[in-house]
Amino acid sequence: MSQPDQRVAVVIATRNRVAELSRTLERLAALPERPRVVVVDNASTDGTPRAVARRHPDAEVVTMGRNLGAAARNVGARRVRSPYVAFADDDSWWAPGSLSRAADLLDRHERLALVAPRILVGPAQRLDPTCTSMAASPLPTEADLPGPPVLGFLACAAVVRRAAFLAVGGFEPRLLIGGEEELVAWDLAAAGWGLSYIDAVVAHHHPSPARDVAARRRLLARNRLWVGWLRRPAASAARRTAQVAQAALWDPPVRSGLLEALAGVGWVLARRQVVPPAVERRLRLLGT
Repeated sequence: MSQPDQRVAVVIATRNRVAELSRTLERLAALPERPRVVVVDNASTDGTPRAVARRHPDAEVVTMGRNLGAAARNVGARRVRSPYVAFADDDSWWAPGSLSRAADLLDRHERLALVAPRILVGPAQRLDPTCTSMAASPLPTEADLPGPPVLGFLACAAVVRRAAFLAVGGFEPRLLIGGEEELVAWDLAAAGWGLSYIDAVVAHHHPSPARDVAARRRLLARNRLWVGWLRRPAASAARRTAQVAQAALWDPPVRSGLLEALAGVGWVLARRQVVPPAVERRLRLLGT
């Protein structure tokens, strides 16, 4: 049996998806890297911690007393000591060899803070459209990065340099779930780190059918506004606001998200820190 690759640990945030989580843990246990796996349970009511302890004793379970959303990943990242952390969801997992491949790249490229992989969706292994966009990134090539530079990623599958991720604060707790990646990506870029899309690093995502579509639309709208005003210059944030307000005219969940965003204006203004001009120029190139 191969030796574990101790450079990278896998952190999974989960809530009330014990069957899907069990499938993911089986896939991860079969990886040649044999990574340490930490499951952070967001106050599940379906017996997730007990089931994982019984069926997957090699996985560590951390139980939260309330739903932290995406910020549960921060708990897992702080718990491990490996230099790199691979995020997965209860409905996503990594292809054999990909974690070591990502770790090799992070070893070789000192400014690289995040590897965004090729994500294959569902049994048909369809390429996620976000990956198509990242592969064709219009951002200028950077000689010290191993792949197309990006300013975003999908949190269900990303490998981060642990120290860099924690230094920028990880995922913001108030965002819960939905578009939470933007703030992390922009803060890493503002701190001088690089993010790359790497086609040779592969993850699988079988989206769970247990999704509240309306709630997700509400959170995406709210978080799009909050993140825009937290980090973008006023003109760019105002353009985002106009786009969301237009969609709110016909989309009730978006309208609810807009109202929630307005209720949080005080918090946003207190935390507002605009990204450097160089990062803003790159965001405009992306049309973000």
